[in-house]
Amino acid sequence: MLGISSDDLWTSLAQIGIGLAVIAAIVGFVVWRGRRRGSRTLAIDAALTVSGWWVTLSAVGAVIIILKIFATDWAEIASGSLWVPWPAGLPCNDGEEVTAAVLRCGGGSITNITVANASVGLRVLAGVAQLASLAFTTTPAAMLMVICFQTLRGRTFSQTVTSALKVGAGAVLVFGVTADLLGAIAATAGLREVLPPDSEWYPNFSLNVTPLPFVIALGFLALAAVFRQGMRLDQDRAHLQQETERLQKDTEGLV
Repeated sequence: MLGISSDDLWTSLAQIGIGLAVIAAIVGFVVWRGRRRGSRTLAIDAALTVSGWWVTLSAVGAVIIILKIFATDWAEIASGSLWVPWPAGLPCNDGEEVTAAVLRCGGGSITNITVANASVGLRVLAGVAQLASLAFTTTPAAMLMVICFQTLRGRTFSQTVTSALKVGAGAVLVFGVTADLLGAIAATAGLREVLPPDSEWYPNFSLNVTPLPFVIALGFLALAAVFRQGMRLDQDRAHLQQETERLQKDTEGLV
C-alpha cells in the first residue's frame, strides 16, 4: 500500500507556509514603510522588492550550482521525461476483473535522481541544466523588476521596457527549451552511467519540450507590443502638447 504519512504531509505544508509567511512579511514591511512615507505606489513598491529578492537569491543559487559542479562528486538531476519500466517488486494488476483499487502496471517517469561518484561530464551537464531551469524561472521576476523600476522613475512606456520584454521573451524560450532538453539528457546519461547496458532499467533517450516557454515568450512579446503602443501614445501626447503651447504663444503674440 502506497501513501504518505500525516507527519510528512504536515511537514511539507509547514514548509510551504513558512515560505509564504516570509513573502507576506516582506510585502507587509514594504507596505508599512510606504504608508509611513505617504507613498502612492505601494503595490509597485512591493512587487519591486519581491522581484528584486527573487533575482538576488537566484544569483546566489547560480553561484552555488557552479561551485557544486567542481566541489562535489555527485550530481543532482531533475527531469520529468525520463521513463522507466515498472519496478518488479511493486505490486500491480492489469486484469479487468478487479473490485478494489489497484495500480495499473506500466511504467513511470523519474523526477529527481542523485548520482554519486558522477563523472565530471555528468556533473557539468546536470549543472548546466539546473542553471537553465533557474534562469527560466527567474526571467519573469527580472522583467517585473524592470517594469516596476521604470514605472517608479515615471518612464513606464519607454524603449527600455519594450526592449527588456523582447529580450525576456527570447530568454525564456531559450532557457526553457534548454532546461527541458538538458534535464532529460542528463537524467538518461546519469542512469546509463550507473547501470549496465543489459539492465532492464537501462534507459533510452526520450526528449520532449513543454509548451510553457513558448506561451511565456508569446506573452512577453504581447506585453512589449502593448508598452510600445503606450510609448507611441505618450509621444503623440507630448507632440500635441508642444503644438498647443506653440499655438498659445503665437496667439499671445497676436494679442
